[in-house]
Amino acid sequence: MRGLLPILLLVSLMLASLGCGSVFVNANFQASTISGTVSLVQLSSVVTGDGTTVVVTFVTFFQTGGSTTVGFCGDQRTQFPMDQFIRANFTPGQSCASIVEIVIT
Repeated sequence: MRGLLPILLLVSLMLASLGCGSVFVNANFQASTISGTVSLVQLSSVVTGDGTTVVVTFVTFFQTGGSTTVGFCGDQRTQFPMDQFIRANFTPGQSCASIVEIVIT
């Protein structure tokens, strides 16, 4: 019963705010993390499914046992210095990933 009260309060707040105009609620439960030493950073562009072009920064992370490349939205080259160990939290997307947090160690 205790867990029901916060849910009811949240629903009540959302319903009350509907009269205030535009309301946007976003809950992100699909954040991902990658870490490794930056071995390659390349700026490129990608054509999306609807024909628009998006600038994407491809970053290759070297990890024990291999490497992984992730495409981040926009020109993010300054966020990824070469030969630095970085942990990147991001939200995956259709054409590119949106950065949530970058930690350089």
